[in-house]
Amino acid sequence: MIESNPYDVHITGEKQLTYKNIELIERATAGKSIIRFAVISDSQRFYDETRDAVNAINARGDIDFVLHGGDLTEYGATKEFLWQRDILDKLSMPYVCVIGNHDCIATGIEAYKSLFGPLNFSFTAGDVRFVCLNTNSLEFDYSEAVPDLGYIKNEIATMDAGVRKSVVLMHACPYSEQFSNNLAQEFHQLLTRLRGLQFCVYGHGHNVTVDEFFNDGVIYYQCAATKKRSYLVFTIHDNGYDYEVVEF
Repeated sequence: MIESNPYDVHITGEKQLTYKNIELIERATAGKSIIRFAVISDSQRFYDETRDAVNAINARGDIDFVLHGGDLTEYGATKEFLWQRDILDKLSMPYVCVIGNHDCIATGIEAYKSLFGPLNFSFTAGDVRFVCLNTNSLEFDYSEAVPDLGYIKNEIATMDAGVRKSVVLMHACPYSEQFSNNLAQEFHQLLTRLRGLQFCVYGHGHNVTVDEFFNDGVIYYQCAATKKRSYLVFTIHDNGYDYEVVEF
């Protein structure tokens, strides 16, 4: 019997999901003044809990889209990515995922790019720009531009005139062991130049935390791993935004 290599990047079924789901998000939220989205993260190995999270979010009936904060996999194996995709595809609304540090193991980066798309991407929901970044510097041996400051600068320079607010999604936050911390200040300063920056949201630490790392009013919200049986919900409206932790 010939056994397949778990790191053979052979993606069956849907691919390039980020592009497809961004199109759905932008179409569904065009012209909306209130945007409500859920955040889950670090679903690696926690398949039952992730299914329960999907069911709980679907049951609400008020979520426009879902952000996943990375670490879909534990070992970067192709089958892990596919198992997670098949669970997340049960969401009744579109979703996007940033790459986590565990997703970078072995051939995981290649699998992520094939299944989802680029490591840095952005989209607009209503009048809110979502900037989604790869911040797993350690997994790239600091040999690539991670985080890619040039990408952020381009977002600042090319942001559509109709955008009034911004949100940033990443896996590893500044000052974590994954982050290129010599760039932390410059990274954050660039983020504050995104029009109407509301907050940043991230995963990696497996617990809910709320921090103001730079003492300038910009809050970094950490989403718990799905094994903790909670997710975040943000509602962005004309007067700011609301935040809640939802247990399931």
